[in-house]
Amino acid sequence: MHEPKVVLVTGCAKGGIGFEYCRAFAEQDCRVIASDIPQRKDDMLDFGSDKIEMEELDVSSDESVSSVVNGIISKYGHIDVLVNNAGIGSTGPLAELPLDAIRKAWEINALGQLRMVQQVVPHMASRCRGVIVNVGSIVGKVPTPWAGSYCSSKATVHAMTNSLRVELRPFGIDTVLVMPGSVRSNFGNSSLERLGHHDWKLYKEFKEAIAERARASQGSKATDATMFARHVVKKVLSPKPPKQIVFGHMTGLFAVLSLSPLWVRDMFFRTRFNLNKKM
Repeated sequence: MHEPKVVLVTGCAKGGIGFEYCRAFAEQDCRVIASDIPQRKDDMLDFGSDKIEMEELDVSSDESVSSVVNGIISKYGHIDVLVNNAGIGSTGPLAELPLDAIRKAWEINALGQLRMVQQVVPHMASRCRGVIVNVGSIVGKVPTPWAGSYCSSKATVHAMTNSLRVELRPFGIDTVLVMPGSVRSNFGNSSLERLGHHDWKLYKEFKEAIAERARASQGSKATDATMFARHVVKKVLSPKPPKQIVFGHMTGLFAVLSLSPLWVRDMFFRTRFNLNKKM
């Protein structure tokens, strides 16, 4: 009898892409453990599938990560797929954004993923198989103004994943880097809420442009989150998962920008985010 794959997904509150990852894995008959911080537990109640169970998990806490991973291993004996999806936005000019805000973004977006990897890898290695999915971003490859903190945290994810892919190969573990483009979710609204706590000084004249960057990924042409999740899950569960999955609105534009001279890229972003004026 076919044994369902056990999948652990982080950052699964309703309205986010993680929620849709869980539903997409369940559609493929996987046993899914959906996780998020305790404050968002009530936002994980409407999956509509008996294949999905919920766990409170804070990726910035060694104790929380260890407890959840060991609990899953104790219950099911293994974890076949880890999806490192948990993350937060971090918008604002790097010259003024408080270091505490930057540190929090890096702790959750980058170190949080590595913390999960270090807990799961020994169990996968003991079975000589498993898949680790780290969620980066197209802006981790082509950083934008007003989001240097977020972009740099995702660039770190890219670098870590590229190293892990080679380092974990001897143990039969596949490592996949997902680079979403513009995907419709509650991410933009959450980023805008965090902006309300900042009173810019040097950049007060750019307040609206900074807010525009916070909601830039949530335009009318953003890719549907359900479609995005199903696309990723299908590839992750394939016999030979790809090394990278780049999908979503604006990925084509960012691919062109990544190959363009820096002056072209700078001119595009200066125009897009109101940075042509002199102060």
